[in-house]
Amino acid sequence: MNGRQVDADDVIRLAQRLVRARGQNPPGEEAATVAVLVEECCRRGFEVTLDEVAPGRENLIARIGSGSGPGLLVVSHSDVVPPGDGWRGDPFSGDVRDGRLHGRGSADTKGGLAAAIVALSTVDNLADGPITLAVLVDEEELGLGVRHFVDGLSPADYAACLVIEPTSLQPVVAARGDAYLEITIEGRAAHSGNPADGRNAIHGMAQVVAEIERWHDELAAAPHPLCGPATWSVGTIEGGQATSTVAARCRITADRRLLPSESAGDVHKEVVRRLGSLGLADRGLGVEVAMTMDMPGFETSVDDPIVHNVAAALTAAGVPSPEPTGWTAACDGGFVASKGIPVVVLGPGSVAEQAHRPDESVELRELLAAAQVYAELIAGHVRECRA
Repeated sequence: MNGRQVDADDVIRLAQRLVRARGQNPPGEEAATVAVLVEECCRRGFEVTLDEVAPGRENLIARIGSGSGPGLLVVSHSDVVPPGDGWRGDPFSGDVRDGRLHGRGSADTKGGLAAAIVALSTVDNLADGPITLAVLVDEEELGLGVRHFVDGLSPADYAACLVIEPTSLQPVVAARGDAYLEITIEGRAAHSGNPADGRNAIHGMAQVVAEIERWHDELAAAPHPLCGPATWSVGTIEGGQATSTVAARCRITADRRLLPSESAGDVHKEVVRRLGSLGLADRGLGVEVAMTMDMPGFETSVDDPIVHNVAAALTAAGVPSPEPTGWTAACDGGFVASKGIPVVVLGPGSVAEQAHRPDESVELRELLAAAQVYAELIAGHVRECRA
């Protein structure tokens, strides 16, 4: 091993503290988690600054090391999704049992964040090779934290970015983006005894939903080699006033997953074009399309130095180094990559099997392996800066 051995008890203790600090979003309660992070980072000698994104919601930026030239950026987030129903115990217990850390955020992504902070503690603060840890708010909702953070960011600042997310310690070099769209149809109310006197917005929306389903099927025929296909999913629908009244209004929200090469703006234009071809205006119906959230995807070349460095860190830590892969989920890494900074996502836990589910947990063995991998990666970055 080239990096210093991490303290296993330190990783577990910090991960427990972070899980117990809650940080649900919505409604944006990251402050308690950020307070724990400030205390822990300052105690370890990191240079800490807080950057307010919205009232009571602050990004934490911690800097370690010195030297000039592009540094290494490590990105994580301080919020977790609400626990929801179906838990067999306290969702924020932070208990350790059966070889796993339990609680909301243990996998996504407070366990990985704790591993990264302890790994950063192995670096001499006077060492060459500047490293920045950015723990951002609102990743689980609108991305307010990362949008604020990347403003003005450039490749001159950072040579590469490591994003902490649950990837089962598989290096992710490509991820889909995401866009939320809100589609509203306006019609005209009338007594349902004579429906022709009105303009039924729900009937018009049925055409829209059918068109979205057709589009989803078309996209399945052109998958990305690592991320799979772009997708559509209608998440909510509401409309109408009463059974005996022709519906004057109907609204849906839909999730459109973006391929790394796609832009949310182009998707918005295509939605407007496709809905315009349905003849809704000829039926006396108005259509409005709004994009309420967009998060870019990314793809990093497998030949980029950060990909090779992550593979080397996995090997040095004694973790089998799988081939770089893709992710169907979206994350803050897309915003960083849009600034020309190569990104790899890597962390303990499974986004498919643990994140956003009841009884979320992460295996301690994987959590500690992640900490050692991060320490090896950081040590390698410092050596490169000294060369």
